[in-house]
Amino acid sequence: MATAPKPLPSIEYDAPAQPCHERGRKRVRRAAPDHSQALRLAFQALFLVLNLVLGIRFYLFVRFYESGGQGGPVSRPPGVEGWLPIAGLMNTKYWLTTGIVPHVHPAALFLLVAFLVISVLFRKAFCSWLCPIGTISEALWKFGRQLMRRSPALPKWVDLPLRSVKYVLLGLFLYAVGSMSAPSLRGFMESPYGLIADVKMLNFFRYLSQTATVVLLLLVLLSVVIQNFWCRYLCPYGALMGLAALFSPARVRRNADICIDCAKCAKACPSLLPVDRIASVRSAECTGCLECTAVCPASGALEFSFPGKRAVPAWALAMGIAVVFLGIVGIAQLSGHWHTDIPTELYRHLIVRAGDFSHP
Repeated sequence: MATAPKPLPSIEYDAPAQPCHERGRKRVRRAAPDHSQALRLAFQALFLVLNLVLGIRFYLFVRFYESGGQGGPVSRPPGVEGWLPIAGLMNTKYWLTTGIVPHVHPAALFLLVAFLVISVLFRKAFCSWLCPIGTISEALWKFGRQLMRRSPALPKWVDLPLRSVKYVLLGLFLYAVGSMSAPSLRGFMESPYGLIADVKMLNFFRYLSQTATVVLLLLVLLSVVIQNFWCRYLCPYGALMGLAALFSPARVRRNADICIDCAKCAKACPSLLPVDRIASVRSAECTGCLECTAVCPASGALEFSFPGKRAVPAWALAMGIAVVFLGIVGIAQLSGHWHTDIPTELYRHLIVRAGDFSHP
């Protein structure tokens, strides 16, 4: 004679001072309302606007020389060098090798250092809090989720090899830069191409070839359909930040005694990490976005923290990111290593020449 199945343990949300356990029943304290994602969105929007302003100013700066001085002169914004990761790698190696900060694209060095320090302290938070490409990528896949009511994930046998692509690309860049001597690095950065590498980058987008246009449109489409396609599979800059984040003492930690096994954290994780099944998130894919902690319904079950410390609230994480970023940029400015100083006539000659060669 079949016996009736035992009833599953029920879960109640209560508000005791401390979580307690009873036979067949787990009582937990409900988590307070979370505002981390609103704060992160504000940071993303602010940094995106900052990059748009830098881009517009740099375009006007280039157009001033291309037009033969028509219109008012616009000073070159050094922050645009954040879009020169290869120059940042070269200058960082040159600085570590010689102890000298290069005078060409020095801001690229300090911005790279700032983002690496942020990653070491707060995991890959640069990607989810500051990076404008990361912000656009996130907006695309969230739009795709609303459009299709779901975000399809690639099977593991496809996902794992694809995730290695960004590390392969990073390895190629690191090998190329690492194999160059200090004189070679300086020679390249002071060459006509190196001096206006930022102008070359701008002209790439101004005069997109048919092939580049198709590739960019394909990346946009894939980013809508597949969650975090660019960041997860192809971005070598994010791969570098992820490797730096492996040294971070901060991570998302799960308290199994309080966890109610609802798996909401794993469902919310943009990096598809099994947050609900591990004690702490050590993966290089974790971006410190706090989406998992934001949806956790049990207070104290899931926290972003340092070893032996209390949970780091979102406002403290945001403040830490801002202090590191503004502090290192401030050091560069106060020490006189922020602006690239190139004679006006040389700039005029190189920019006009670059524009001539960039037209289809």
